[in-house]
Amino acid sequence: MSKVFSPARLGPITLRNRVIKAATFEGRTPDALVTDDLIEYHRAPAAGGVGMSTVAYCAVSPEGRTDRHQIWMRPEAIPGLRRLTDAIHAEGAAASAQLGHAGPVANAASNRQQALAPGRLFSPLGMARTVRPDVAELRRVIKAFADAAAIAEASGFDAVELHFGHNYLISSFFSPLLNRRHDAYGGSLAHRARLAREVAQAVREEVGDRIAVLAKLSMDDGVVGGLRLAESLQIGRWLERDGTLDALELTIGSSLLNPMYLFHGDAPRKDFAEAFGGALRWGMRAGGRFFLHEYPYREAYMLDLARQFRYELKMPLILLGGITTAETMRLAMDEGFEFVAMARALLRQPDLLRRIQDNEDTPSLCTHCNRCMPTIFSRTSCVLARPDEPAVER
Repeated sequence: MSKVFSPARLGPITLRNRVIKAATFEGRTPDALVTDDLIEYHRAPAAGGVGMSTVAYCAVSPEGRTDRHQIWMRPEAIPGLRRLTDAIHAEGAAASAQLGHAGPVANAASNRQQALAPGRLFSPLGMARTVRPDVAELRRVIKAFADAAAIAEASGFDAVELHFGHNYLISSFFSPLLNRRHDAYGGSLAHRARLAREVAQAVREEVGDRIAVLAKLSMDDGVVGGLRLAESLQIGRWLERDGTLDALELTIGSSLLNPMYLFHGDAPRKDFAEAFGGALRWGMRAGGRFFLHEYPYREAYMLDLARQFRYELKMPLILLGGITTAETMRLAMDEGFEFVAMARALLRQPDLLRRIQDNEDTPSLCTHCNRCMPTIFSRTSCVLARPDEPAVER
């Protein structure tokens, strides 16, 4: 485990180890600004030993939020974000801001603004049709990413992670199923990948080499007609050739069409139904089995797909998905991945990494029940955690 726990370069910054807390919706910003609750959410895994904690989901514009409670990057948010990064830094970890635009996954009714997508489609989250942005509107979105990166830098973040996954706006442009445009942003793969490349370029030009720039890239939407591995590999090659990114975090699934493909494990359909109200609750009860599929959990369940990127690319890669044990972390390093990312396991045990560092046989208490997933609509947490379980000390 010496490599896992040794300092590692990530673009212009150095992390104390090679384990990153992956971005997970926190559900702790009721006024779209940082709260003490959100700070503690990230302070705990930082104190628990991760090399970097990723704050999700920092929307680049008001309509880019999944709902109106999420942080969006504007000057008003800087004081709270600075308190957050200071708390993470005080525990010895770096801080990353995940920058994204929810696109068709945005709840237009909650945001009180129309959701964007490559074309007009019905979004069940807002119970409304999305808007097809023209080229001028896409230019506004690109600038919003760059401006958000500047806000992140001013707030003390060491890195930004651009969300190019899960059929959020950028990822929806990759998808042949969702993107039926016939302009410079649709049709061929080169055109469908253009928005992502222009966003990465604009962000890099804004922050230079002062902070690290990562991207979370979908390898496979898990949807018939959606983005598949061969096209995603080509997008990865283009992003590497552009030289705008310091690393790629590899992911799978579609928050719009097949969310469980990302998570694997149990599909908590009943819990999801209870988390919603009105028509969405009824719809989840009636049709949840058609939307929330079950995929058996295993350690490093994205490795088979991620290997293809490791074979093809030279740039640093971050392995996500089923990273909960010392053995899996070693496997990732042996396979040539520079970093690993953890998420659900740290909800139950924010100090899991410290425990593994002290004893490599330490098991994760995460059962992969995924009942934490519906809690993102209130306050993200592990529903199985007991009040008497030891907390991470200050």
